[in-house]
Amino acid sequence: MQITNDLQKFLDIFPPEIQQVLEQHPQKDNLIEVILDLGRLPEARFLDEQAEYLSQTPITHEQLKHCIDRVGRFGADNRAGIEQTLHRISAIRNRSGDIIGLTCRVGRAVYGTISMIRDLVETGRSILMLGRPGVGKTTALREIARVLADELNKRVVIIDTSNEIAGDGDVPHPAIGRARRMQVARPELQYQVMIEAVENHMPQAIVIDEIGTEMEAFAARSIAERGVQLVGTAHGNQIENLIKNPTLCDLVGGIQSVTLGDEEARRRGSQKSVLERKAPPTFDIAVEMLERQCWVVHESVAETVDSLLRGHQPHLQVRTMSESGQVTITRTDPSVPMQRRPVFYEPSYSPDSNGWRKTGQILPFPQMQDRDELAHLTKRSAVAESPDQPFVQLEQLDSVSDNLALTDEVTPLRLYPYGIRHNLLVNAIQRLNLPVVLTRDIESADAILALRSHARKHSNFRRMVCDHQVPVYTIKANTVSAITHALRSCLQMNEPETTDAMELHTHSNGEDEIDALEEARVAVEEVVIPFGQPVELLPRSAHVRKMQHELVEHYRLKSHSFGEEPKRRLRIYPA
Repeated sequence: MQITNDLQKFLDIFPPEIQQVLEQHPQKDNLIEVILDLGRLPEARFLDEQAEYLSQTPITHEQLKHCIDRVGRFGADNRAGIEQTLHRISAIRNRSGDIIGLTCRVGRAVYGTISMIRDLVETGRSILMLGRPGVGKTTALREIARVLADELNKRVVIIDTSNEIAGDGDVPHPAIGRARRMQVARPELQYQVMIEAVENHMPQAIVIDEIGTEMEAFAARSIAERGVQLVGTAHGNQIENLIKNPTLCDLVGGIQSVTLGDEEARRRGSQKSVLERKAPPTFDIAVEMLERQCWVVHESVAETVDSLLRGHQPHLQVRTMSESGQVTITRTDPSVPMQRRPVFYEPSYSPDSNGWRKTGQILPFPQMQDRDELAHLTKRSAVAESPDQPFVQLEQLDSVSDNLALTDEVTPLRLYPYGIRHNLLVNAIQRLNLPVVLTRDIESADAILALRSHARKHSNFRRMVCDHQVPVYTIKANTVSAITHALRSCLQMNEPETTDAMELHTHSNGEDEIDALEEARVAVEEVVIPFGQPVELLPRSAHVRKMQHELVEHYRLKSHSFGEEPKRRLRIYPA
């Protein structure tokens, strides 16, 4: 990167005693700003956030006047500049309007600073830059304007309200290249100048710094709808800040409350009153500047806002730049928040699975870590629990008969029953001699077996599952056959070819079809639609798979079969 700062012109505005200290300072090239407050010691701040006093003598009125006389006229926003430089001088006034403090900030033109998003700039789509003060938003805007004008040969107009992008004076700073600059007489007139630029000067791209009012947001939307590429900054560290800001939320499409019908609310798995995006966003792309060398990119603002309003984490790109200038892009998949309603799995056996924790049931695809951790660490990790995790300390039950079928070679499954008839469950375990231990402590449970009607109607049960995230198996009725089928599914056991009618009752063909359709319905309504994730169903016969395909089509979703017989199964995709 090439840096131009006109530092000597900046130092020349200070009184000799302060100027001399700054010129001899070893960190002079890393200087960010100088603070001069009446009656206080002069202070300098550097890039490493280090601050130190420049003198042991408090600032006087004469020293402040010395600086004021050497800069331009202060505008209505209490900002001034130095002719043909990018330096910014901001004033603090008392109640009488007299200047009693100055913040003198160094302006630098950094060529090459947008290499991390150069490909996005070249697409011609509108870009919104977000970030805390001092992270480099204005510097990036200046470089984007130069690249658009000089390298992409576009007609670029800069709306420079405080002369911060192109510098003070009538002649703009060379850092903006061939781009033109329109100055604003008063900050409250910025939106009028924005519209004037489009109507009078036929730009192909407009660059705006600090969109901060409702009228400016409206003017930005008007510009974007006229087919002009818009590049601007707004107040806020992340895109969530704009969604919560009633003044600027129109930049991301605006938010409105919508009341859903009963069927749509059930299909989405949400409340009847939800928040939705009101209109297409003004900006197509949003860039969160977390640090100078670490930016988070939202390639589609519309999809990001929709995901956030539904409680999902959006698709992200984390772009970082090394000291050598190499750009690294890390893409993420959306994650589903853990506080959402749990998915209830239909008990059935899958011969492809590797242990009772991976039973081939309806499972969301692996999720990503929290977005802020990813932005700083750029690492990926799934939240899926390891199937090889060993068990520790079994729960001791009150009844000795509950501790059944344990051997030294088999690690028992700790099962938490909910709404299941105790005598039927114990009888099934005893007859099949299964390695299962019943527990009344949800903390130590490895799986939950619940009656489906209880699981759906009892809010306490849903809250318990959300808090502990234990796999849940449900049965339709308290029958020996249903309980036996569920236990075999939990333990990944094959169904026997011949069974004693006194012990086991196998499902009829009609029951299998009902189970398969119910499995597809639960997958669609509990995972695919609310979470937006693909789902694989259990292996079924060709006749049953055809029925599942027809059911999925009623939801206007796509599905296809894959795998070899007898393991061929359905995969359902979100819309």
